[in-house]
Amino acid sequence: MNNKNDSTQDITRHSKFLSLVLRHEPQKIGLHLDDAGWASVQDLLHCLADARKSMSLQRLEHIVAQDSKQRFSFSEDGQRIRANQGHSIAVELGLPEQVPPDVLHHGTATRFLDSILREGLTKQSRHHVHLSEDLAVAGTVGRRYGKLVILDVDAQRMRDNGHVFYRSDNGVWLTEAVPPQFLKARESL
Repeated sequence: MNNKNDSTQDITRHSKFLSLVLRHEPQKIGLHLDDAGWASVQDLLHCLADARKSMSLQRLEHIVAQDSKQRFSFSEDGQRIRANQGHSIAVELGLPEQVPPDVLHHGTATRFLDSILREGLTKQSRHHVHLSEDLAVAGTVGRRYGKLVILDVDAQRMRDNGHVFYRSDNGVWLTEAVPPQFLKARESL
């Protein structure tokens, strides 16, 4: 890499491709994920090479470490890798139930607000609804979809009503759905 910008772009490009194969389409490169979403690191590297997306183990480790969204984790022994959340394929992450903070946040675009306030937040093609403790993170996520609106989620009241929460390895809060009575749109950040 000639400069820092090229390196950042390269990390982003590789990270997005890893997201595709570890969250959504492992078959695209002939990769097998186990029931918990783990793939052998060596299998991943071989499959990447066969798909002409070759990278070294050191490069993979660097991408995982530098990914700003902390999308991936290595197993404790470093032999396996998986996406932390966001799968559209069937995986069981094995996350323990957690007690959430009183309020969590979800960023989205204003064009979705009426529907969300009517129907609540649904997981759509993913396994869970993604929520954040951090307003800035929710804002970053929501801006990807258009003019930003932040929704406050009354997580404590949801939990009191029997809803279950999990926290992924990268700090994203997960739940099956957020009914509309637990949502409130913020006027502004």
